[in-house]
Amino acid sequence: MQENANLTVLVVDPNPGMRASLQNMLNQAGIGKVETAVNASTAIKQLGKRSYDVILCEYDLGGPGGDGQDGQQLLEDLRHHRLITASTIFIMLTSEGVYGKVVSAAELTPTDYVLKPFTVDMLSGRIKRALERRTALLPVWQLAAQGKPVEAIRACGTATLANPRYALDFLRLKAELHVSVGEHAEAGALYRDVLAERPLGWAGLGLARTMVAQGQFDEARETLELLVQGNPRLMGAYDLLARCHEQLGASSEAQKILEEAVSISPHMVRRLRKLGEVALENGDAEAAEKSFKQVVSKARYSDFRNPEDHVNLVKALVTRGDVQGASGVIRDLERSLRGSSNADACKAYSSALLHEKMGNVSAAVAELQMAVSATRASSGLSSNLKIGLAQACLEHQMDEQASSVMMTVMADASSPVTVDQAMGVFVRAGRSDLADGMGQQLRAQAQILLGVAGEKRNMGDVRGAVQTLLEALHMAPGNQQVMVAVAGGILRQVNELGWDHALGEVAAEQVERLRAMDANHPRLAALVEEFQLAKRKYGIAS
Repeated sequence: MQENANLTVLVVDPNPGMRASLQNMLNQAGIGKVETAVNASTAIKQLGKRSYDVILCEYDLGGPGGDGQDGQQLLEDLRHHRLITASTIFIMLTSEGVYGKVVSAAELTPTDYVLKPFTVDMLSGRIKRALERRTALLPVWQLAAQGKPVEAIRACGTATLANPRYALDFLRLKAELHVSVGEHAEAGALYRDVLAERPLGWAGLGLARTMVAQGQFDEARETLELLVQGNPRLMGAYDLLARCHEQLGASSEAQKILEEAVSISPHMVRRLRKLGEVALENGDAEAAEKSFKQVVSKARYSDFRNPEDHVNLVKALVTRGDVQGASGVIRDLERSLRGSSNADACKAYSSALLHEKMGNVSAAVAELQMAVSATRASSGLSSNLKIGLAQACLEHQMDEQASSVMMTVMADASSPVTVDQAMGVFVRAGRSDLADGMGQQLRAQAQILLGVAGEKRNMGDVRGAVQTLLEALHMAPGNQQVMVAVAGGILRQVNELGWDHALGEVAAEQVERLRAMDANHPRLAALVEEFQLAKRKYGIAS
């Protein structure tokens, strides 16, 4: 048992007797570094401070001291927020009576399941088996973590030959790596190979994801509908199916799918939030209120709490005419989330919505002004919230404030909102003049950023220069000078620091767009040659 001496283990269980029993079992197995958590929230806090080799988690976390989440939802939160790595061993502890329900629902599967009751030898054997699997997959995981996905894909092939018992694990990992570098057709072929042998839920869901990534929403919808029929508790399939319906313009169908998913798995906050958002878009304020009330309640003690949930709940309540309820939500927001610029912005925006409903126009304007000021100092507020705030400002002829808010959206290179979409906010409000003015501001800002990027490059900060160039591209996507600078900057970075597939795709896109706009551009031929040389250097192309 000497090999277990350095293992670190986190036990997550609401039952104090079970925690003590598990600690005793682990000690008997030679594992002395054991810590415990009584519920999902405590586990998340501990994992935010340090990592563990092994997590033993009770599926039913709703017992004494529990917080409503189950072990599967905790696992999904940990993966979603990257609090555990691929090499973390996560073992679910559950009774035989609920095992079938658990395993069928698990898109993000634990490393293993252990059915209760179990002995020291059984638990020790499962941990040993998980460690052997981790040792086999670790070289590939490490290559992926080092930003070397192409090498990791190659390593899957050689590792499969050396460890044939984990062939399916390597095949799944290889498909995920292909997805990570945008090779969706290659990933899809691998998923089809798996499905030809066994109708595994994760493979079907992976195949549907490759279809969505390639814009094949009809095909993905058909695949997912069959997948849900055969795997009615594969929750990720419902989420993706709802997204397909949204993309196909069937938002009411998306809402129905999400409602069905919530009825099966009622505690996942991200799904409840999405249902509320879709319901609001569909004008179903009653359903939106129901969803966002649950989101606010379930997230109350979470480290991932979002003040925007209160804003959306206020929107639903105001739409339904529940002024008193909206006031209570705003008071709760102010009381429980005070102290951050994000919360200040959300509180002021919510108050503006309430005053507007009550006919207090001057008070609404004052709150909107405070919301805009807080937004300028905030970080992480969604583009949707900012667009809603800008629209509210436009309704009250607060032109400068509306433009200011939209500029914060466009200054965020990670924002999914395009320049055309941002302009559309003003055009739909009948303010094309503001759209033109914002366009001029964006072009001016892009020119300033080109100069900043040049200074960073001259100082040797190649990565910083590229990030600044990407900000400029977000602001002026059709500017040929910016496109050339972005492609050239990325090629300098990959030549000096190694291949980055995501950036490589951006560079390729800029080169092709430049070719489409001006096939005789003086920098085009040189960029094409530089790009091909870089790909050959890293074995991306012959």
